[in-house]
Amino acid sequence: MSKYIDLRDNCNKELLVAASNCIKEGKLVIFPTETVYGIGADGLNANAVKNIFIAKGRASDNPLILHVSSIDMINRIAYIESKLEKDLINAFFPGPLTIILKKKEIVPNIVCGNLDTVGVRMPINNIAHDLIELSNTPIAAPSANISGRPSGTNIKDIYDELNNRVDYIIDGGDTNIGLESTVIRVINDEIHILRPGKITYDDLSKYGKVVIDSHVLDKVKATDKVLSPGMKYRHYAPKTKCVLVYSENNKKLIEKMKELESENTLVITHNKNINLFKNAISYGETLEDISHNIFKILRSVDKYNNDLVIIEGVKSKGLGLAIMNRLIRACSHNYIKI
Repeated sequence: MSKYIDLRDNCNKELLVAASNCIKEGKLVIFPTETVYGIGADGLNANAVKNIFIAKGRASDNPLILHVSSIDMINRIAYIESKLEKDLINAFFPGPLTIILKKKEIVPNIVCGNLDTVGVRMPINNIAHDLIELSNTPIAAPSANISGRPSGTNIKDIYDELNNRVDYIIDGGDTNIGLESTVIRVINDEIHILRPGKITYDDLSKYGKVVIDSHVLDKVKATDKVLSPGMKYRHYAPKTKCVLVYSENNKKLIEKMKELESENTLVITHNKNINLFKNAISYGETLEDISHNIFKILRSVDKYNNDLVIIEGVKSKGLGLAIMNRLIRACSHNYIKI
């Protein structure tokens, strides 16, 4: 059974020493960040990283992110090649942003899906920061879930799924944001968003021209090489079949959702629409509410034993782009736009 550390009410650095020693020994630790929980291992130990893929059932060509605690640690593992990369790191680190950089030889190929680049992030969460600092190594960490399932935003949701697959579980309570980090890469002095998150198009556009990758809302071909986690494979999905419906015309949106509704259907919608359906739950009113709640809700829907889950979409702008990116994949691209 995994060892459990309760840091919900405090960040006691001394309690993290045992978990950091575990990282140094090449073992696995679940820990919180401000975005979602991660399954972490020493990112410079290829055998330890291999165990992450085994624990999650994750495809080996799906690259991981290295989490760091300082600029010095970035310089150990990657090259900051341009002024724009440096400006973005100075502006958004620590925080929910991952930047793809040219990797150094010290980084094992298994971390990067055999690419010559690596995703680097500096979490702002105190527990994550202290764990990385005490481990004295970048921690490779994808989201804490079995691959394909919704990411973990609290230990209660993922404990049964991952207990006995890791050595330590650190409980820091609910994560603040609820969606994985924004992933970007600087190409030809332009900022390319590979995976949207809390750091939005508008946030990034203050530093240069921003391009949204076509795969953010579209499918990736099986033969395509991916630069970022969350691009290629079925993600964030419950077992129950889901359909995503969106229209800027609320009347048409509700009409389509009611047309799809049956006696054994669950609807996930805004507070304002919840009473319009026979069986509905709310994911909140604001985009911040939805971001915080959506993975928790997606993890809960299978217990209702419905034939279909109908999910109301949001406008793909600002944080809404990140929400729609996750929902489209949760619905396996079963998406109706009116």
